[in-house]
Amino acid sequence: MSAAPATAADDPGTDGPPPPVLRTAAPPSALPTGLPIPAGRAEPGPGALRTEAAGGWDQVERRARASQSFWTAVVGVPAIFSVLRLGIEAGGELQTTLLLVANVGPVNLLAGFLTTAARLLSTVLVAVFALGGVLAASGHRLTRRPLFARWTEITPGWFVAASFLMALVTWPLLYLPLLLPTFAAAFQLRPERLHERPAVRALILVAAYAGYLWLLVPTLRDAWRQGEPLPIVLLVAPPLLALFVAGPLPSVVIRPLAPVTQLAVLVVLVWAALPVISTPVLPLTVTTVGEAGAASVDATEEIRGHVVTTDDVNMVILQERGGVRYVPVDQVRGQVLCPSEEELPRYRLRIHDFHVEDSLLEGLGRRVRPVHRVDAACR
Repeated sequence: MSAAPATAADDPGTDGPPPPVLRTAAPPSALPTGLPIPAGRAEPGPGALRTEAAGGWDQVERRARASQSFWTAVVGVPAIFSVLRLGIEAGGELQTTLLLVANVGPVNLLAGFLTTAARLLSTVLVAVFALGGVLAASGHRLTRRPLFARWTEITPGWFVAASFLMALVTWPLLYLPLLLPTFAAAFQLRPERLHERPAVRALILVAAYAGYLWLLVPTLRDAWRQGEPLPIVLLVAPPLLALFVAGPLPSVVIRPLAPVTQLAVLVVLVWAALPVISTPVLPLTVTTVGEAGAASVDATEEIRGHVVTTDDVNMVILQERGGVRYVPVDQVRGQVLCPSEEELPRYRLRIHDFHVEDSLLEGLGRRVRPVHRVDAACR
């Protein structure tokens, strides 16, 4: 038998390419250890990559938790307040609360809450974003980033701008200057952005502040004559404060300021929420009731309260002093809408035909529908 002919690959003496050599990873002990390490760079340990990856995931998880807590507060607080308002409006009575729940729909309840509590909600959001902007700028000096700073970082810019816009149209005109320092703190706006030259920058600031005071001269003069120092301070001081609120704060200030301010905002929120929770859900009216055949004025009765519902048989009225009254519809002689005591103005000051305690929405509304005289039945 003849042997098989040898190929070029089998013959090591031929001129063909050499066979491939399999390479295996060298053990750690076989690696060279005498190579120099660049200056300023430490030799990575065996778990350096794993630690870096864990730190990245930890930061993502913290952002996700902060986002969930923020949106839970934004959505949950109005819902909780709305339910509490029904209980307080019913005077703590279960059956009256169930009556209000059955006749006040969730859409009407939420709309009523936003109408009466939009000012409080915008105030809380503006305070959180202003403090969050300052704390975020100074967060590198803290071992743990404050909650408000994390909320501000994960909140979209359009939502922050919408919060300030809501405050602009719902806050009283007397408090609108406070939006200047809070806006500068939330977006970290510093005077250096106006112009690179200090002289030009100072000229722009002086001209803007002078024009602002020129618009408020009549109001400031009336406040001085009436002996009202608080409106003067609220109108004059905030624009000056806006020049110094942006930028990182010293570590000596930021460390005690972070927990104290966050706790203060929560306390103020609870304190300011009490009047909002106790605000009636239904409008206040005075209903004149009389017998069907009675012609004398003395035979009529005026019921002051809130109309819950009306059907073909009865008008259900939640009386102001407590209790539910069912009045037959054929006995109703008249009904007027009455303002509450909280709506009465405190100051006699105006800014170009707008009362200082009115918001922009209220001021424009009074121009379209001027305030009518309060009916005698409401007094």
